[in-house]
Amino acid sequence: MVRPYLPLNALRAFEAAARHLSFTRAAIELCVTQAAVSHQVKLLEQRLGATLFRRLPRGLMITEEGLALLPSLQESFDRMADMLERFEGGHVREVLKLGAVGTLAVGWLLPRLHDFRERYPFVDLRLSTNNNRVDIAAEGLDYTIKFGNGAWHDIEAEALFEAPLSVLCIPAIAKQLMSPEDVTHQTLLRSYRADEWPGWFEAAGVASPPIRGMVFDSSVLMIEAALQGAGVALAPPLMFSRQLSSGALEQPFEIYISKGSYWLIRLKSRSVTPAMEMFRNWLAEQAAETRGTA
Repeated sequence: MVRPYLPLNALRAFEAAARHLSFTRAAIELCVTQAAVSHQVKLLEQRLGATLFRRLPRGLMITEEGLALLPSLQESFDRMADMLERFEGGHVREVLKLGAVGTLAVGWLLPRLHDFRERYPFVDLRLSTNNNRVDIAAEGLDYTIKFGNGAWHDIEAEALFEAPLSVLCIPAIAKQLMSPEDVTHQTLLRSYRADEWPGWFEAAGVASPPIRGMVFDSSVLMIEAALQGAGVALAPPLMFSRQLSSGALEQPFEIYISKGSYWLIRLKSRSVTPAMEMFRNWLAEQAAETRGTA
């Protein structure tokens, strides 16, 4: 398709004048004279056969024809400006929008992102967190990392690794836990998944007590409560290795249960960009290392 000649100078002059409702302020922005802006707008009006401004004693009033033209011009100039800003050091910066479960983002992903930035400096990663409930289409995400079984409609899911749950608590409480049965006498901090504590007690060979108490939508919040001595948490040690290494938390029993895996997901309708491919390959490497050390 051969495009007709586009009077870019005239279009730019009109767009600036329409934003400011002033030829003078548009001229200052464009670093030209007021007469040059007025001339370019007049040329555009002649080409379109329409009046774009009403000249008033104290400024301009945009006409209906001008209002019809303005939005498409503003969008086009914004897109061009955004594209030009993405060039850096002779390369184009690519935006990658990633969502992730908050627990994984804080406990596993963030410590590794320095390596990703070092290897792919021209990928502009934009990370948002969630509590495992996310609308990937509505939020405009390229990828999201989610916990579950991988069976999601219209989703392409790639398994990363499991993160089994175990009892975590502060040292003062850990000293009171001589056997798994002792856990039944503690305040049990729990997630919205009601089957987790019963599953752990079953794995430990202990009758499950009634599960009551605070419910958290994030393991990060649950562990913060545990660190403040509010009770014992059932959470993935893999995601809290720093707190375990520092001694702030202890894992009193080597008893685990697994309720799913972390998955990298994208909409099947979403075309894979070079930035997405780079991230997927890098994440697969990191996940393989994690599986190898688990």
